[in-house]
Amino acid sequence: MRQIVLDTETTGLSAANGDRILEVGCVEIVDRRLTGNNKHFYINPERDSHEEALRVHGITSEFLADKPKFAEIADELFEYLAGTELIIHNAPFDVGFLDKELELMGRGPLRGIVANVIDSLALAKEIFPGKRNSLDALCDRLEVNNANRILHGALLDAELLADVYINMTRGQNSLGIEVEDKTDQASTLVVDDIDLSRLVLPVIQAGEQELAAHEAVLASLDKSSDGKTIWRRFDSAPETVS
Repeated sequence: MRQIVLDTETTGLSAANGDRILEVGCVEIVDRRLTGNNKHFYINPERDSHEEALRVHGITSEFLADKPKFAEIADELFEYLAGTELIIHNAPFDVGFLDKELELMGRGPLRGIVANVIDSLALAKEIFPGKRNSLDALCDRLEVNNANRILHGALLDAELLADVYINMTRGQNSLGIEVEDKTDQASTLVVDDIDLSRLVLPVIQAGEQELAAHEAVLASLDKSSDGKTIWRRFDSAPETVS
């Protein structure tokens, strides 16, 4: 199955409150290899970015003024994504924005277009519980070079996430755990009998210093329990003759 690592940049944090997508970056993976068949769109969101969002991505309204609107790139984008498995960091955020754009065009949600969506943030939290799992943190942990990531950019972030995902799932082709069936091998396994009757195990006696150290530990335990240790009772009990 084709996998597409996807990232978006937006005018703000809330699609429900009118924020829009202004950049989409996609990186294709086939058989855990980057193919180079990537997609990248700048989009005129038809509104300004919030100041906080602008500080994150640095993409101005002036730069986007002559770029196509989302509806103009939608067919190309969703044909590219059709039937694939998407890998998205914090997937609910990006999927929510894509669903909103589809809704504005009178179309159904993204889940009806793609085969599956993997949230790489949720996956990272399972693999590295209790640790920071932002994209930058994962790049540092998995030795993915993110030196060029001064501002967020959809295509650059998708490229970084593709490397992170491949490294994070190294040696694993799916999220399931495959158990090898070794029934046949076990049924044919023959173990030779070993004669232990002639085996002589050496007995190493404790030396005087070791005995003294042991006795000191017992005395300390006996003192801390006010003389109630069981071994002292046995030591002081009279011997019985049967």
